Amino acid sequence: MTSKITNILLIGEKYTLYTNYFIFFIGIIGNFLNILVFTDLKIFQKNQCILYFITESISNICQLIIFFLIYLLISIYTIDPANLILFWCKFRGMMITICTLISFSAICCSAFDQYLSTSPQFNLRKLSTIKLTEILIFTAMSISLLHSIPFCIFLEIQDSFCRIFNSIMSRYLSYFYYPILSGILPIFIASLFSILAYRNVRRIVQLQMPLVRRRLNQQLTAMVLARIIVFVFLTLPYAIQRMYIYLPNVEKTNHSRHTVDNLVERIISSFFNLNYAGSFYIFMASSWRFRRQTKNVLLKKFWRRWKRRPCNDNQIYPIG
Repeated sequence: MTSKITNILLIGEKYTLYTNYFIFFIGIIGNFLNILVFTDLKIFQKNQCILYFITESISNICQLIIFFLIYLLISIYTIDPANLILFWCKFRGMMITICTLISFSAICCSAFDQYLSTSPQFNLRKLSTIKLTEILIFTAMSISLLHSIPFCIFLEIQDSFCRIFNSIMSRYLSYFYYPILSGILPIFIASLFSILAYRNVRRIVQLQMPLVRRRLNQQLTAMVLARIIVFVFLTLPYAIQRMYIYLPNVEKTNHSRHTVDNLVERIISSFFNLNYAGSFYIFMASSWRFRRQTKNVLLKKFWRRWKRRPCNDNQIYPIG
C-alpha cells in the first residue's frame, strides 16, 4: 500500500510539473498575442470590450508567472519554499487572489458590455462607453486588492505547511469565496449576459448601425460567448473541489484517500489554470475574422517590417 501511495504521489508531482510548464508557455504566448493584436489593429482601438480583453490578458500573464515561479522553485529545491518562508507564503496567496478576481471580473464585464452594445434599446447602448469601462476596471482592481488583505493576514505556516488555519476564514473560503465569489457568481453573471448578448446580436440587423460596427459586435459576441462556455466548464469543477478541501467534516486522515484526492486536485487545478492560458486560442477557434486579423498582424505587418530592415552588412562606407 505504501509503494502504491508513493507512486500516485510521484505521478501527481510529475503531472503538475509538466502541465504547468506547458500551460505557462502557451499562456504567455497566447496572452501576449492577444495584447499585440488588440492594440495594433485600428478596428479594435477605443472599443470597450477590447479593454476588458487586454485587462484579462495582463492579469493572466501575472498569474501565469506566479504559477511558474511556484513550480520552478519547488522543482529546484524539491520542497515548496512557501512552507518555509512566510513572505512567499503570503505574497503568492495575495497575488493569486488578486489576479483571479481581476481576470474573472474582466470576463464578466466583457459579457455585460456586449449585452449593452448590442441592445436594441438606445438608452442601454449609449451606456457602453470607455468611461464606464475604465470605472469598472478600476473598481474590480480595487476590490480585488482589498479582498487580498485577509489572505495576507491569515495565511501562515504551521507544521511546515502554508495555508489558512483560522476557522472563520476557512469557513469563508469554503462557503463563499470558492463556491460563490470565484465560482457560481462569475459563472452566473458571465453566462447570463453572454446569452442576452447572443440574443441581441441575432436581431442586430434591425438596428440602425454602421455595417463595420455591426460586424465587429457580431465577432466580439461570438468570441465572448465561446470564452464563457469554456470558462464555465473549467471553473465549476475547481470551485466544487476547493469547497470540498475546506469542509471541516471531510475525513483527511486516511492516507490512501488523501493521496487520491491530491491527484484529483492536481488534475482539476491544471484544467482550471487553462482559464489563464486559453483565451487567445478560444478566440482563434471561435472567430474566422480573428484568425484573419491575427494573420494580418503577424505576417503582413511584422514580417514585412522585418524584411524591410536595412542590411548593414552590404552598406558601403566612403573611404578616408
